[in-house]
Amino acid sequence: ALLAYATPILQTIPGLRIIGMSPEKVGVISFVIDGIHPHDIGTVLDHEHIAIRAGHHCAMPLMERYHLPATARASFGLYNNEQDIDALVEALKLAKRLFA
Repeated sequence: ALLAYATPILQTIPGLRIIGMSPEKVGVISFVIDGIHPHDIGTVLDHEHIAIRAGHHCAMPLMERYHLPATARASFGLYNNEQDIDALVEALKLAKRLFA
């Protein structure tokens, strides 16, 4: 349910591209934002008290194939709710403003 909630909201952020849109996937969304390195996204979100992963995620050959320096990855679990996703989206919008 959280993945279904998060996906369309994240897609409204200009320049954000979700990596991997399989119809059957776990509660993980990997993404990039034009003009912002994933490690910088992670730093901004960390300052907003939002934990994500940024990097190759043990998939460096795949990153190289798709010419990606890294991706940011948000993971959802039993302890998350829609408010957490709303906070993620607001923090990503902040990152866009900071790197505009």
